[in-house]
Amino acid sequence: MTFMRVDTFKGTLSRDEPPEMSHALRALWWDAKGDWDKAHACAQQDEESPEGTWVHAYLHRKEGDLSNAAYWYRRAGRPVATMSLEAEWATIADALLSENTPDG
Repeated sequence: MTFMRVDTFKGTLSRDEPPEMSHALRALWWDAKGDWDKAHACAQQDEESPEGTWVHAYLHRKEGDLSNAAYWYRRAGRPVATMSLEAEWATIADALLSENTPDG
């Protein structure tokens, strides 16, 4: 995947399908499109990586399943988020997109 900023990533939401990217980023993409089920399916495909488990945690937090979310936050090595869901989505997207920089 080529380097992309969060604003550019959000700009792809007008498409019918996500651009080529990791399962974790696809999960965020589908979540932003309002399709939690597709987002969750993508996250489940990447639940062995810290990135995938972080997105998985966020999705269960958004769903309201806080005990399941806490489990996934622990697996991701992250504290349970207390910021707004919108802020957490942007934080995760920025972190995952930053990992794909040409120098990163």
